[in-house]
Amino acid sequence: MTTTSIIFGFFLIFFGAAILSTFALFTRQSLLVAYIVLGALIGPWGFKLIDQIDFIHELSSVGIVFLLFLLGLELQLGKLYNLLRGAALVTIISSIIFSVVFFLASMAFGFPLIDSFIIGITMIFSSTIISIKLLPANRLNHQSIGKKMVSVLLLQDFIAIFVLLGLKLWGSGAGSVALANGFSWFLALRVILSVPILILFAVFFEKWILIKLLNRFSFIKEYVFLLALGWCLGMSELAYYMGVSHEIGAFIAGVTLTISPVSHFIAERLKPLRDFFLIVFFFSVGASINFMLLLTIIVPVLVMALMVIIIKPLVYKSLMPSLDGSRVDSWEFGLRLGQASEFSLLVVFMGFHNMLISQEAYLLVQAVTVLSFIASSYIIGFKFPGHLSVSLNKDFNKDFNKDYRGLDE
Repeated sequence: MTTTSIIFGFFLIFFGAAILSTFALFTRQSLLVAYIVLGALIGPWGFKLIDQIDFIHELSSVGIVFLLFLLGLELQLGKLYNLLRGAALVTIISSIIFSVVFFLASMAFGFPLIDSFIIGITMIFSSTIISIKLLPANRLNHQSIGKKMVSVLLLQDFIAIFVLLGLKLWGSGAGSVALANGFSWFLALRVILSVPILILFAVFFEKWILIKLLNRFSFIKEYVFLLALGWCLGMSELAYYMGVSHEIGAFIAGVTLTISPVSHFIAERLKPLRDFFLIVFFFSVGASINFMLLLTIIVPVLVMALMVIIIKPLVYKSLMPSLDGSRVDSWEFGLRLGQASEFSLLVVFMGFHNMLISQEAYLLVQAVTVLSFIASSYIIGFKFPGHLSVSLNKDFNKDFNKDYRGLDE
């Protein structure tokens, strides 16, 4: 790819994203859907304006690294136990239900055992981005439903981290016939041992070097930004060379920085950079959808997408009283978590690129996730109007401007 094609490619992605995002806001749609639709339209299976998708995948993987780094960075470990204790039962029960239901559904549609197993796992997760972005800030920070949602989503994020680690381990040969091969056992053992070694290294490096540098030069904001960026990418690359994924290394890097007094500043400064690459990631999701192959599995896609938007809200509605014994807002709680997740896409992406699942299963999860994003965004936008749902009503816009002017999303 030449320099000119890179510039033209970014022009198409971000200019197109700006146009479709405007349309998405006026139709009360998630911006993520706009990015995915754009990829489908101008990618190699659409109008083929951008056909070098490997380059886009490389860029999009950086966005996922920053996403997990910031996820780790925003976990305030001192407050985490009390927040998650009540949500553990809901998360565990719902995860078991979703994985079993969608595993059986996949088997019923004729998918192989391994495909069905991974499809079931991907349907555990709800979208952190959609759930939080469509929840007004006053409800997120000060009302119980926001805290409950965050608790469940955080626990799901932890599950996703372990699933990604498991897929990495599996891709090394531990989950295949190659287990009989001693080299595969060696690879599996290396992955298992690498994680605690990485954590110990990160903790000691943060305590004896990183935190001292941050405390001494925290008044130079540019330096703090660069140091955090280097720490994130350095741990990510170290994890990769130790046999673990880049994403796991970035998550560990973020968690070890939570005790720093400038952790909030780092998180805020890195969000625009993360958002830049996440746009590219979701564009690449849309660009990788093979419409010809999609037609061959359209029935299971539509049925399972319908199952997601019906079964998930019902399960969460039923389980919510166990969080505090109350049934107040149980429907809202269920509906706001009633979709698949960006982690569904990441898990199936890793599974496919480690040659663990078929292209049909990969495409199924992509399509079901996108359809659930669209349906959930409409349901939430119309039933619980929030700051991403643009109303043409004059009074609503007046309240919107009053409540959300200057709000950092």
